[in-house]
Amino acid sequence: MAFQETAEYKENIKHRYKIEAKNSELKNVHGYGRAIAYGIENMQMQGALAIFTVNLKKIIKLMN
Repeated sequence: MAFQETAEYKENIKHRYKIEAKNSELKNVHGYGRAIAYGIENMQMQGALAIFTVNLKKIIKLMN
């Protein structure tokens, strides 16, 4: 409770919504919330592809 009153916490919490929005997009739009295939390698590949897709969307948006 005391940490939540610090200036550091208050500054960091201002930027948290951006991170949470990106995590929500990964989970709900790109299937990052549930594995499609079995095995750690397949799960890592799915995660990498989901993150790559989100980053590619951001790059395209910045280019326009």
